[in-house]
Amino acid sequence: MNSHRFCIAPMLDCTDRHERYFLRLISKRARLYTEMIHCGALIHGDRDAFLRYHPSEHPLAIQLGGSDPEQLALCSRFAEEYAYDEVNLNLGCPSDRVQAGQFGACLMKDPGRVVECIRAMREACAIEVTVKCRIGVDDFDDYAWFAHFIETLAQTGCQTFIIHARKAWLKGLSPKQNRSIPPLCYDRVFQLKQDFPHLKIIINGGINSITQAQQLLSFTDGVMLGREVYSNPFLLAEVDQLIYGEAAVSRTRKDILESFYPYLEEQLAQGTKLSAISRHLVGLFHQQPGARHYRRYISENAFKPGAGLNVLRQALSYIPDSHC
Repeated sequence: MNSHRFCIAPMLDCTDRHERYFLRLISKRARLYTEMIHCGALIHGDRDAFLRYHPSEHPLAIQLGGSDPEQLALCSRFAEEYAYDEVNLNLGCPSDRVQAGQFGACLMKDPGRVVECIRAMREACAIEVTVKCRIGVDDFDDYAWFAHFIETLAQTGCQTFIIHARKAWLKGLSPKQNRSIPPLCYDRVFQLKQDFPHLKIIINGGINSITQAQQLLSFTDGVMLGREVYSNPFLLAEVDQLIYGEAAVSRTRKDILESFYPYLEEQLAQGTKLSAISRHLVGLFHQQPGARHYRRYISENAFKPGAGLNVLRQALSYIPDSHC
């Protein structure tokens, strides 16, 4: 059986439950991730609003942000109660807000605390606990340090590491800049897999096609794509066949959009605004004739009072039938 993983990265303000349901219509096998959820929000906020999802979203992972072992343990139990397939600890986000909370990428400088967190999470739940991190942070960025960091964390029993193949700069770069300015170092991730063959190593960063993903899977156990999928979700249409060996399924972009309509109508009936959902659909016809008019119509009309399914149907009319 193919053990490779094709993952969709956790993205703030992007991978909410509406986006995940939509992506699942395109690929049945890609592993989906929630947005990063801070432990405090789960413990003190509307837990069900954060954790609920459609059953079709499996395989589904939740990503947690935090640095308190007890809180992370409690939230890992919540994840298990909601039947998530994986709970992932964020050690990669470099934003000032995250640093102020003493979690994310800055935790890579405190591996002892990370070990405590992972152990607490693993003791609290039976589902898989994984880590997402960078190849380094600030001046902690040579391979020997990185390999020792991963080896230390693996001693907890954690077996799966999602590696963004760039280091993070905690000062001077925005989160967006941290996704592009530090150079990609795929070789370090490849070397990590060679040095720790018993660990599952998933590579992230700069991957923009299925062809590139296939090439990287020659050296790693999995790939994770983020912004590219959000801006061009139809990229996932070949994942089940080319990555997982499933039989080819011929579906057009129009087929996918129309299969989303029942879910959309259900959500609108529950009081969800069209604009909260339609923003996830604007990239479906990426680089297709009529795509600019399709995007513009949705953007200009989804916020209007009473906006509903008719907005998407009208937007779709701008796409020539031969490219639907």
